[in-house]
Amino acid sequence: MQQLGILLTNFRFIDLLDLVAVGLIIYRLLLIVQGTRAYQMLFGIVALAVVWWTSQLYELYSLSWILQNFFDYLFIILIVLFQDQIRSALVSISSTKIVGRGGRDNFDQHIEEVVAACSALSRERTGALIVFEKNHGLLNYSSSGTRLDSKIHSDIIYSIFQTKSPLHDGAIIIYNGVIQAAGCFLPLSKNVEIDRHYGTRHRAALGITEVSDAVVVAVSEETGRINICYNGVFHYMENEEQLRKYLRKFLLEIDKISAGELTAKGAT
Repeated sequence: MQQLGILLTNFRFIDLLDLVAVGLIIYRLLLIVQGTRAYQMLFGIVALAVVWWTSQLYELYSLSWILQNFFDYLFIILIVLFQDQIRSALVSISSTKIVGRGGRDNFDQHIEEVVAACSALSRERTGALIVFEKNHGLLNYSSSGTRLDSKIHSDIIYSIFQTKSPLHDGAIIIYNGVIQAAGCFLPLSKNVEIDRHYGTRHRAALGITEVSDAVVVAVSEETGRINICYNGVFHYMENEEQLRKYLRKFLLEIDKISAGELTAKGAT
């Protein structure tokens, strides 16, 4: 109790800021690795730490020596294991916190390309599934498809989802201004209350938004309707302008949408 009093007496405001900064960094990293293999590796490292502590407690010298040497190089190991996540974190800081005129222009251009492709696919009643990755990492799902790292262009998106294309059966994942991968498999929603008329495409759109903060555009093959799915809720897009507005809203929180307009609507 006396030691706690001494600690509180010497505790400064700058120490509080230090703790808050470290907490925010850890929280941000956990958001980035969530939903990826890195998340599983992180839990594996925590499990090894528990084993190491147990080996120290029960004096298991051989096991303790091996794990001690492992943790001596933990910093280097973390950099090697999480290099993709570290790169994503650095990119997200530069793209979301320091967005100049050029960044906004590029973002608007990417939105226009997606809107044009979805409109063409909707008119022809060609199914499509377009995923925008935000803060939660989707490397697990992008690695299930074919890596593209292609520029965002309406012709490319349109051609990917043509029925004769080998990549049409799956989703494309867009992140950091590029089409990362196509033909990606997404987790299907386990919500038993979903309407039965939802097909596999819409169940996949719902599933990925239930486990991440991704924004998904789904074009129905049966009706040609365009829906945006975000936070496990479908929003039916009546026209191109509404699609454009919702994408901006959900991706960058730029445009304001009235409470009456921002309501869940049926999707087929």
